[in-house]
Amino acid sequence: QVQLVESGGGLVQAGGSLRLSCAASGSIFRIDTMVWYRQAPGKQRDLVATITSGGSTNYADSVKGRFTISREYAKNTVYLQMNSLKPEDTAVYYCNADVVGPLRFTMNYWGKGTRVTVSS
Repeated sequence: QVQLVESGGGLVQAGGSLRLSCAASGSIFRIDTMVWYRQAPGKQRDLVATITSGGSTNYADSVKGRFTISREYAKNTVYLQMNSLKPEDTAVYYCNADVVGPLRFTMNYWGKGTRVTVSS
């Protein structure tokens, strides 16, 4: 089994910054793509940023130039640096990962989320 645990959420004023972390643990041979999603109250869950095993990144238009996704391979951890935060960034942020297990099967996992609230 694999667990993804997010941290770093909280309350911040508009224009501020937060850094989210997501650490994976358990039976892991390799982690392929890691993704941050977010879900605002009453809305669907949307993709925020992705990073592949090779380090290629992709962002939602709404966060380009403000958010940066990165990963620390040795710690099986992905980060989301969020700058110039806006009230519309308020959401629960979820980590998602494609994990290759010891038997070389790939499974997709979700974390439980961390809440980010941006006040105006």
